[in-house]
Amino acid sequence: MAILRGGTRIFGQDIRIGVPRDRSLSPDAIKKTIKEGTTNGKFGGNPETTIGRFQGQLNQGEGLARPTRFKVRFGLPESAKLGNFGFTQQTGGPPPQRTYDFITDNEMKYNVEMMCNKVTMPARDINTKTVLHYGPRREIPYAYSFNGQISCTFYGDKFLRQRDFFEKWQSMIFDENSHHMNYYDTYIGTIDIYQLGSFSAAEDRDRITYAVRLYECYPETIGSLEYDYGSTDTPVQVPIAFKYRKWENLLSDGISKATIGKTQGEVPPIKQAPQSGLFGGILSKLPPELQRAGRDVLGAAKRNLPIGRVTGGRVFPPF
Repeated sequence: MAILRGGTRIFGQDIRIGVPRDRSLSPDAIKKTIKEGTTNGKFGGNPETTIGRFQGQLNQGEGLARPTRFKVRFGLPESAKLGNFGFTQQTGGPPPQRTYDFITDNEMKYNVEMMCNKVTMPARDINTKTVLHYGPRREIPYAYSFNGQISCTFYGDKFLRQRDFFEKWQSMIFDENSHHMNYYDTYIGTIDIYQLGSFSAAEDRDRITYAVRLYECYPETIGSLEYDYGSTDTPVQVPIAFKYRKWENLLSDGISKATIGKTQGEVPPIKQAPQSGLFGGILSKLPPELQRAGRDVLGAAKRNLPIGRVTGGRVFPPF
């Protein structure tokens, strides 16, 4: 509830601002109070409460991670040639005049990554051995290990191309005619799992906030599909279980380059995007309430003034 609230219309936009009653529990106030260890008589409330400290800790991490904000990337084996997965129509007209382009394995890989709706973040264990000298026993670590398996689930399209993708990857492991097993290095790949999060910068999108890479991966089990006349509105989901040897944290274990869209590449830095431009720097120095109103006014100006109408607000010097 604000002490003072008002609004007006600028460039056809309804802009409203307000002055809050108490800013003692704002994120900046809590951070400052916790850092200094005292209120110094500057805050009306007392952030040194259980809720205040809890809010301060949440603000330090910029909110909680969401299990629905994730991305999976597959790095196929270097020798992988999975073939084509159907084709797309490129030009219209009668059948003799139509042209088509085949869907390659790299394009299908992108489709599979988008269709992944469930994945398990891998675990790591410390193996211990019981040592008993005198008194209570001790559990002494002697090695570390990994579970070695994760499960993913994918939405299947009408042609079940997602299942076909992993069937072709799995067929690299063995020869269906001779039944011989192929060399290990010819069918292993990598899997990247990203936790995503939004930042408070304007026009920001999801960024990587945590990332792991699984090494020496291959599809171990292609799960069965159950069909049921009663499941009219339920999409088919393709379960796949992968084997892996180990995983590493891409952000803290010193792994250089891990990437959206490629097998190798860079992990974006985890930091808030700076305010850019002449007015961006000015807005960043205003109180949060005025920053929000200022961004709305600036955005409306970009879209409604002549040059903004032509470019859709993307080009508008000197902003």
